[in-house]
Amino acid sequence: MSDQIQHLKTVEQRLLWLSHWMIHNANHLRAKEDGIKIGGHQASSASMVSIMTALYFSALRPEDRVAVKPHASPIFHAMQYLMGHQSREKMENFRGLGGVQSYPSRTKDIDDVDFSTGSVGLGVGITALASMVQDFITAKDWGADVPLGRMVALVGDAELDEGNIYEVLQEGWKNDLRNTWWIIDYNRQSLDGIVREGLFGRVEKIFEAFGWDVVRVKYGALQRAAFEEPGGAALRDWIDACPNVEYSALTYMGGANWRKRLMEDLGDQGAVSALIDKRSDAELAALMENLGGNCVETMADTFAAIDHDRPTCFLAYTIKGWGTPIAGHKDNHGGLMTKAQMAEWQTHMGVPEGDEWEPMATVSDTKGFQAYLDQVPFFAKGARRHSDARLSVPEVAVDSSREISTQMAFGKILDDLARGDSDLAARIMTTSPDVTGTTGLGPWVNRRKLFARKAQKDAFIEHRIPSTAKWNFDPQGQHVELGIAEMNLFLLLGAAGLSHSFWGKRVIPIGTVYDPFVHRGLDALNYACYQDARFMIVGTPSGVTLAPEGGAHQSVGTPLTGMAQDGLASFEPAFADELAVIMEWAFDYMQRDGEGDPDERTWLRDETGGSVYLRLTTKPLEQPGQRVDDAFRQGAIDGAYWLRKPGPNCSVVIAYQGAVADEAIAAAGLIGEHRRDVAVLAVTSADRLNAGWTAAQRERARGNPQAVSHVERLLGELPAHCTLITAIDGHPATLSWLGSVAGHRVVSHGVEHFGQTGTIGDLYRHFGLDRHSLARSVGELTVGARRIPGGQAG
Repeated sequence: MSDQIQHLKTVEQRLLWLSHWMIHNANHLRAKEDGIKIGGHQASSASMVSIMTALYFSALRPEDRVAVKPHASPIFHAMQYLMGHQSREKMENFRGLGGVQSYPSRTKDIDDVDFSTGSVGLGVGITALASMVQDFITAKDWGADVPLGRMVALVGDAELDEGNIYEVLQEGWKNDLRNTWWIIDYNRQSLDGIVREGLFGRVEKIFEAFGWDVVRVKYGALQRAAFEEPGGAALRDWIDACPNVEYSALTYMGGANWRKRLMEDLGDQGAVSALIDKRSDAELAALMENLGGNCVETMADTFAAIDHDRPTCFLAYTIKGWGTPIAGHKDNHGGLMTKAQMAEWQTHMGVPEGDEWEPMATVSDTKGFQAYLDQVPFFAKGARRHSDARLSVPEVAVDSSREISTQMAFGKILDDLARGDSDLAARIMTTSPDVTGTTGLGPWVNRRKLFARKAQKDAFIEHRIPSTAKWNFDPQGQHVELGIAEMNLFLLLGAAGLSHSFWGKRVIPIGTVYDPFVHRGLDALNYACYQDARFMIVGTPSGVTLAPEGGAHQSVGTPLTGMAQDGLASFEPAFADELAVIMEWAFDYMQRDGEGDPDERTWLRDETGGSVYLRLTTKPLEQPGQRVDDAFRQGAIDGAYWLRKPGPNCSVVIAYQGAVADEAIAAAGLIGEHRRDVAVLAVTSADRLNAGWTAAQRERARGNPQAVSHVERLLGELPAHCTLITAIDGHPATLSWLGSVAGHRVVSHGVEHFGQTGTIGDLYRHFGLDRHSLARSVGELTVGARRIPGGQAG
């Protein structure tokens, strides 16, 4: 056995022990406050230990990036602990507050996690999209010095049930995917039982259909050697024919049962009997459980044999719980070793009592082993978190002298950036799931082209066929066109939004999607935000304002999603100048990486930065004219400003967000004929207003009476009898909370049910968003004159 293989086996055993001890400590030794099981997935970790040992300690280089199977998190952290990149304190506090996280987290763990994982399937898919981003960067002059790395996913076989996996495979095929490895831990056990027979055949055919190389790693070194012995062919045939459930059960029962079953099925065949008889029960069990994925030597050789950049799927056969007393048991997914089992296993592993946390506990030549660890290429350069300088943001402006929708204004802003030569514009990467032309990106794409590794001319241009779309594919292109799969959109934005950290090259990702389908990709959106990826997502068109499309294309709940989603600042401007101000701020906000101290003006943590969500519309609005005052600009960013300021006796405030601005303003005019003091509050971000308000309340609860939020300053001077009429083309709860800020009565207008086809006027009247419905609320539900113009009587 070579020194390299011996060292790998030592690493493997150390990781197996340390990971399982960490889980055991959390569940059986550490004091518990609530008596609830901590968990930790011992069996799922064990099945990956040989794969991860071979991968990290023999195959990977610093430029490679890995998404670790969520349930293999303990192996990952044990590895980092062995390498000195994780603390014992955090290991002892596994799944506790401030301790090692349940699943690898870029933002909460300290040990160089590449991709956060947790929601299964997403960590797998993002690696392929990250490879596409890598190609996008390295094709540009400003990214040509980036070394190409492999994007690797460690995949649980049950993750192949997730539909987003297959959406990614198709997108990869369309984009000439390369430098991507998916290593499937094929242990054939999931949470509820054993995987169906023959799955491997289906998996192989699917991957091959999309242009992947498939490497089946079924037999370990011991098995392959046994197959060369007399009778070995028969043993191999028996292994191939054995049902998954039988193989798992025999593994759990151990060597004597292996012998009994094999002799029943293969005995009296001379050579086969001799092959079995020459091995002790322990040796026979080791042979039968030496599947390819549980053989560190086999996995290292398999990885080393790959000498190309084609996408590769490794189907690595493993035993769930390998090397532990719970190996093979069908309940081991959520199961844990008992104290008695752990004590017996500790003796088996040779770990002295008191040395359970010692990284080198069972290593005889600690100096030599440490020297080996010090030269492992993947860890040689230390932490692999890069950074890039912030890009200066040019002035963002748009002509607001005529009627225009926010979607059209968005397109014009990007078109102006495309015309220019700013550093920011050069780093923008736009993307859309087959709705590029209908979400405002057309002019940008015509100027900046579509990205592809190989140039491809637009046949319509070549044949001089008139078209507004000039679709030239080019390595210098800055738009990535996706198929209709919103999960891929958000995974791509997540990968591109980490480019400064992965490759030291900042990309400004902007994605567009029809607003209702933000929810179709919601899991991936949350996943991208959880990793602190930085991007702009534009949901357009939105609401029932997209009247002719009907309920299936009319978003209702997305404003609440924008408020609830951590790491995402949500805006819904009504006017083009608001959008310009917000986008200029957003381009800088997306690049910030400061401390978490709040701004005492708003109590928002703006210096930490984050991603941005713009909810836009195709409804043209008459614009309010040129506005340059600081109160408007700052208010648009902070979340609201007075479009019509309240007087000292203000009895009604109409607070609106988004496309219903014209109806709200007109309603104020109607009401003003009978009420002397009617104010109009333009809300651009209920999300930021609410976040600042709740943050200020927490600060006051800590003893700081000076903490006052932006919305409290806006509403704090209103008379107590004032009524707030809120309006939004979305769920009314988005704004209904405003009354709680200073104790005012609220009458909320919005959309609570699925929409339908019709004109904008039809649907606004149907949902009570038209000017007369807003005015009628004042007449019927507040104190004062009840007669409303236009024939509406109270």
